[in-house]
Amino acid sequence: MEKFSDRLNRMSFSQTFVMSNKVREMKAEGIDVISLTLGEPDFDVPADIKEAAFEAINNNFSHYSPVPGFLDLREAICGKLKRDNHLEYKPSQICVSNGAKQAILNVLSSIINDGDEVILPAPYWVSYDEMVKMMGGKSVFVETSIDTEFKMTAAQLENAITPKTKALLYSSPCNPSGSYYTYEELESIANVIAKYPQITIISDEIYEFTNYEGKHTSIAEFQQVYEQTAVINGMSKAFAMTGWRIGYSACPSWLAQACEKIQGQMTSGANTMAQKASITALKTDPSEYRFMIDEFKKRRDLVFSLIKDIPGFKVNYPKAAFYFFPDISFYVGKSLNGTFIKDADDFAMFLLENAHVGTVGGVSFGNPNCIRFSYATSEKDLIEAMKRIHEFLDKVEIS
Repeated sequence: MEKFSDRLNRMSFSQTFVMSNKVREMKAEGIDVISLTLGEPDFDVPADIKEAAFEAINNNFSHYSPVPGFLDLREAICGKLKRDNHLEYKPSQICVSNGAKQAILNVLSSIINDGDEVILPAPYWVSYDEMVKMMGGKSVFVETSIDTEFKMTAAQLENAITPKTKALLYSSPCNPSGSYYTYEELESIANVIAKYPQITIISDEIYEFTNYEGKHTSIAEFQQVYEQTAVINGMSKAFAMTGWRIGYSACPSWLAQACEKIQGQMTSGANTMAQKASITALKTDPSEYRFMIDEFKKRRDLVFSLIKDIPGFKVNYPKAAFYFFPDISFYVGKSLNGTFIKDADDFAMFLLENAHVGTVGGVSFGNPNCIRFSYATSEKDLIEAMKRIHEFLDKVEIS
């Protein structure tokens, strides 16, 4: 008898963690490796947020919270959504979870049956497809390219819809591409989805504040799809609180109740001290934490000035998040120093083993011709990483 479930066998390990683990192994062997693998802000949590956590401990917030989160946190989330996104939600429509990943899984668990289709514009975050598999659904991929900033059009979306379509899942700003959808682009997508009331939009907005060129728009702002949209967000990226594991969903009432029901049987409420600290973060004017965004923007410009001249790389100018997703198809299907490169994953491993720079191949992001660089690290490491890659590829033998 097979010990493992079909559900487990359908899934893959997260490629971001596969590569970061390989980096750690090489470093343990004494190899000087620069890691650009994980999408994690390299800043400390702001002092006022940490103080709020200490205060929560001292005030004995150490017992179970309500399943969807403390009421004052859900009220703070509603206030943030109104202030920053012009969205009206009641606390009963908010479910606070153990990170944004769980928020997405709560929604998928609530709506997906075996065989239901979920549309994923490619590239997409590595966990999306695996989450759909976990729920027994089937991902339908909408291909994009670097020439269109990796963005799906409304026409492409409509062509992908079938009677089995149950959800559209995407991130804006996007991990891994660094692109974001404009107001006009989202309005056209909303107009398509509004024609199909059986479809739920799952809008992952975790990189909302890391936007350098324009204004963030939530698709839930369009009234024609408000009742069809689950907004996903959290504390990890804007506040450098990755390890605190606080995410949340804002949903129409029918879906919010379902998410609470799912979470009540899975994990119950999220960490109580982290919840209380999150109230302080959300109530603070976003300008207080703008220094992180300004620093990421400087790094974006620095990396672009270096990466665009690397041989064989085709790169666009990302306008949000903290990633580059260059097209390296020039090297795919060729042998480099005798090593055959089947796809971007092979190329990323080749760079790691030879140039000692850790990146993530694009296969698990839905694009086998691109690799992802995170620039959430020091300028010194970024300059050295681009130098290593450039010098190595200048000398590589291609056949």
